[in-house]
Amino acid sequence: MPVRPGRTAAALAATASIALFASACTGSANNAAADDPKAETTITFWHGWSAPAEVKAIEDNVARFEKAHPNIKVKVVGDINDEKLGQALRAGGSNGPDVVSSFTTSNVGKFCSSGALADLKPFIEKSKLDLDKTFPKVLQEYTQFEGRRCSLPLLSDAYGLYYNKDAFRKAGLDPEAPPKTWSEFAKVAKALTKPKGDSYEQLGFMPNYLGYETVVEHYMSQWDHTYFDKDGKSNVAKDPAFAEMMTYQKSLVDSLGGFKKLDTYRTTFGDEWGTKHPFQTGQVAMQLDGEWRLNFIKQAKVGFDVGVAPLPVADDEIAEYGKGYLSGTIMGIAPQSRKQNAAWELVKYMTTDTDAVVGFANAIGNVPSTFEALKSPNLKFDARFKTFLDIARHPQSTTMDGAVNGPAYQETLSDLAHKYESGKVTDLKKGLADAAAQIDRDIAAAK
Repeated sequence: MPVRPGRTAAALAATASIALFASACTGSANNAAADDPKAETTITFWHGWSAPAEVKAIEDNVARFEKAHPNIKVKVVGDINDEKLGQALRAGGSNGPDVVSSFTTSNVGKFCSSGALADLKPFIEKSKLDLDKTFPKVLQEYTQFEGRRCSLPLLSDAYGLYYNKDAFRKAGLDPEAPPKTWSEFAKVAKALTKPKGDSYEQLGFMPNYLGYETVVEHYMSQWDHTYFDKDGKSNVAKDPAFAEMMTYQKSLVDSLGGFKKLDTYRTTFGDEWGTKHPFQTGQVAMQLDGEWRLNFIKQAKVGFDVGVAPLPVADDEIAEYGKGYLSGTIMGIAPQSRKQNAAWELVKYMTTDTDAVVGFANAIGNVPSTFEALKSPNLKFDARFKTFLDIARHPQSTTMDGAVNGPAYQETLSDLAHKYESGKVTDLKKGLADAAAQIDRDIAAAK
């Protein structure tokens, strides 16, 4: 299971939680000096994992922490989404968590600006933790907002391209030479597609935005782009990369059969997290996905040869091939906690201790989040996993920008993208201008 759920579920959960965080306690009185981290105490840690193997991995890491910090006991509560988290932080009180984690990096702007999570600066300074020497730049970016750091990264996701090598061979394509540019990709996707009446025997790639993981932010990572200008205004109508991406994606939709035919085929797909995922069943020959898919492929006992590679890049950005989209889990401290120093010890341990990070990454199949863990000889992964480690380390890899109203700007952009690919919007220039204006209005209203 990834550290970040599929886009549809994530978007709904994130959107539902925005109102809750807007009214969360601001935690203006940071309790950084209110407790003794060496005293006997019990802290409560809320996380979102629910699968038995993931829950065990968390408990194993907590057990290692308790062994290293015998005075601190940790009460672990799993299966906590951002809506539940928001309710607890808003309510405050002694029954809430001391330490929290979230899969929704797009909510960090809301977490930090509203004070829903405590400012970690005093703890970082007291511990003399050098963030630049500990975490990759992108991970540092998505765990803070406008200079306020209210979280640290705990494992990460890197997105790349999975492809069916057997299907490549049957189509006369070199299975050791996956496409590196989007122009090459379009030709390969067409060559791998086998129409069957109003449907497909095999589809080279599902480009639709409602396809699994084929969402705006993942596509945009492969074009140099800027979501906001230096004044904090939406840049989607001014930066040509957004129009280029949407125009390319629409051309891919049209060349592979058109939106209606593709969308009908999409409804035949099995669950994204089950054994009947369309890539695993051979329904699609290429798939945009995260590193966790390797574990799912193994569990599903897929019978064909699977290759992995970075996603293609824009044709004029071939020098940046190897980059990708990054996201991950974050950890923070509840501002109402009266045990913040002890809570910090758990946050620091789980996010920066190399053995802890490597052990957790090995257990759930995610990308380690520190420089030391990324190069650890103790990482135990499928050899293909190195592709995702390289994407995570690539200097041009990106994530979506934070915003004071969380992922709302991405939802506005995604709504336009859906309408454009389906033909409901035909004037892309006007659509992007309208989206930019809406994004600016929403952000202004949230401040």
